[in-house]
Amino acid sequence: MAITYRSPRLDGYRMSYHDPYRELEPQEHERAEVAGALEALAAAGVLPQAGYEEAKLLAHRRAVRELFEVPWTAITPRMERLLYGINAIVRPRRMVAAGVFCGFTFISNAGAAVGPGACYEAAELLGVEIVRPEAERAERNVRRLDPTGVARVLAADAIEVVQDLAGPLDLLYLDADGQGGQGKGIYLDILEAALPRLRPGALVLAHNSENGGEPVEPYLEFVRQGGLFRASVNVIVDIEGLEVSVL
Repeated sequence: MAITYRSPRLDGYRMSYHDPYRELEPQEHERAEVAGALEALAAAGVLPQAGYEEAKLLAHRRAVRELFEVPWTAITPRMERLLYGINAIVRPRRMVAAGVFCGFTFISNAGAAVGPGACYEAAELLGVEIVRPEAERAERNVRRLDPTGVARVLAADAIEVVQDLAGPLDLLYLDADGQGGQGKGIYLDILEAALPRLRPGALVLAHNSENGGEPVEPYLEFVRQGGLFRASVNVIVDIEGLEVSVL
């Protein structure tokens, strides 16, 4: 089952990439847009329900703004809230995020389990970034928010990381770029490497589902029509989009 959820307020909603903490709309609009997306995911059977504790999200957001060095990001406030909400709802014990740059996209997922936004306990939350200086910056950022080490960032190849996982994987987040012009085409390679580790009911989140262009199309066809995933929803709360698929 493949579904598209499109926010009713997309016109004029654009990220200020080098001003990552700029408020792009009134909070009540952001809250409503993400609530609609979560309700659509719940109605499709991707999420068990649509509720999360907003006070925890706001505490997480304040801490990230205080502690993280973010040179730029395409993760809008809506997407940050959506990623946090999904993780707060499904509460993955083990999560891998592939392609995390400075760590902002990673902590948008992991912040539901570590730091002041934590609402559950996780076992292992791994961010993976192949560019070593960026991975090191991301790890410094994460350490400021999570002294426990439950969430950490590795300078590594995401395909190798998921192949070497010792236990089952509850959530996989994809935001990596392949080399040699592959771009978002690497999503399918990472997913195929991770499939033996993904437990039944696991979620796979793919950023840039809406603006990833031709390279991401084989991945989208696989999760929507490949027969392995029970449902896949293209959530368009901003111009980047997020494909949310459940095994």
